[in-house]
Amino acid sequence: MKFEKNQFFTFLVTSSFVLIMFHIHVRPSWPENNFSRLVYPDKDGKLVYTPDEKGNVIPDFSHCGYMGGGVALPNVPVVMIVAPQAEGDDTKRIQSKIDDLSQKEMNASGFRGALLFKKGTYRISRTLKVRASGVVLRGEGNNEDGTVLVATGKEKITLINFASHSGGAREVHHTHQIITDEYIPVGKRNFSVTDASDFMIGDQIIVHRPSTLEWIESIGMNRIRSIKPGVIQWKPGKYDLKFDRVIVAINGNEITIDAPMGSSFDRKYGGGWIYKYRYLQRIEQVGIENLRGVSEFDEKKKDHRRQGEFIDENHGWNFVVFSQIKNAWAKQVTSVHFGYSCVTVGPDCKWITVQDSQCLDPVSQIIGSRRYSFPIQGQLSLVLRCYTRRGRHDYVLHSRVAGPNAFVYCIADMAHSDTGPHHRWSVATLFDNVVVNGNAINVQDRQDSGTGHGWAGAQKVLWNCEAESFIIQRPPTAQNYAIGCIGKKKDGRYKRENGYWESHGKKVTPRSLYFKQLEDRLGADALNVVNQ
Repeated sequence: MKFEKNQFFTFLVTSSFVLIMFHIHVRPSWPENNFSRLVYPDKDGKLVYTPDEKGNVIPDFSHCGYMGGGVALPNVPVVMIVAPQAEGDDTKRIQSKIDDLSQKEMNASGFRGALLFKKGTYRISRTLKVRASGVVLRGEGNNEDGTVLVATGKEKITLINFASHSGGAREVHHTHQIITDEYIPVGKRNFSVTDASDFMIGDQIIVHRPSTLEWIESIGMNRIRSIKPGVIQWKPGKYDLKFDRVIVAINGNEITIDAPMGSSFDRKYGGGWIYKYRYLQRIEQVGIENLRGVSEFDEKKKDHRRQGEFIDENHGWNFVVFSQIKNAWAKQVTSVHFGYSCVTVGPDCKWITVQDSQCLDPVSQIIGSRRYSFPIQGQLSLVLRCYTRRGRHDYVLHSRVAGPNAFVYCIADMAHSDTGPHHRWSVATLFDNVVVNGNAINVQDRQDSGTGHGWAGAQKVLWNCEAESFIIQRPPTAQNYAIGCIGKKKDGRYKRENGYWESHGKKVTPRSLYFKQLEDRLGADALNVVNQ
């Protein structure tokens, strides 16, 4: 593990975080006002959003993050402690501590308490599982002399897994209601249904956008060109988007939801519908803080084509995975040498914050399905002030992700591939001041990449980003945006209409779209909360 201790790399990581904090706290805006035509302040300083011909606007991404954004991560009291032991495997005794904590009564805030890992090294051979709400795992530092959890053995394990027992959201019978609007534009929060009389403020609903044959044909995803076997043409019903929302107002048959739609709903492509849902045993109010995870690997397996790279694959694969979780966080966690990710926001996750964390020097072959440093599969999640080194797809969305989601003030160094949506129509992601050194940020039709990635994403907003290059293409029925971005503008492998470009090579005001949207919605105090 020689390059973990390299002082030059340590300096790079530290310098990058200093640079991020400098921009946020010392330079909150540019010296001159260079406003976007699509998002600009009115005379009172609040942002105005310019709609296109159908009423679509850049959505409000400030609803992303723990508890719906703008809420401080809680400081949960320690109720149990575990200390390192001199030798041997620590898995069983740590899991026993987690299980004991999981049986404690929850307080009025929904927490059972924090399990504190004292400084030192812990050797873990199997996955540690958190299956109860209100459990927080906390260390005493995410550097080399803090709390270090070592993934041992020769299996591709996830070291820490937060997951529900539930099988997912279940529709409540007899609550299905058709949306009656001819068209709901991106960014809107209200719409009408046939009969809203059985709904109440506070109801959890799914706003369901179907993937009809007409829509798939309109974007060409039933005609993916390829001469290689195994390419999957998109099929109706396989690319539906399910937006997880809460009703905040009802006026007759008009319903208003808590966060904007990340996609348009068009009657000619199937419109949409809503229904109440139950999510039995979905856990929430869980977190992990101030820990370092290190995966052991075989140092003899070197990549002789790339200096400093190791390609062993029989070792720890993910440091932290959230799956089917609501209202959770990972704060100041560092992963070293894991083959896939530092923190994965997995399926059916909502309102997750990952902040001030690092994914360093993953060990794997440099090919597909590896080195996805901070991937998102859920919705309304925020990755804030994170750093990666030697990853591939560092800040990335998987398929059919119903946004919004946001990556804000993140840096990727020595990236082996591009950042951006990876495949199969994820929607509504903000890349806000994301910097990719030595590689690209791309939003494009990937056609037969993989088994038929096709259109990787829609309604993606790149705001004041920097990269070596950008590919920003516009899919039929949607749009993608590059505003205030610095880097070479390139065509994709497949020629498509360009997305919306504005102020290429010159940053725009406000410095951060996410933080300005948060300020507009909740006031200036919300900025101090998030920057704690």
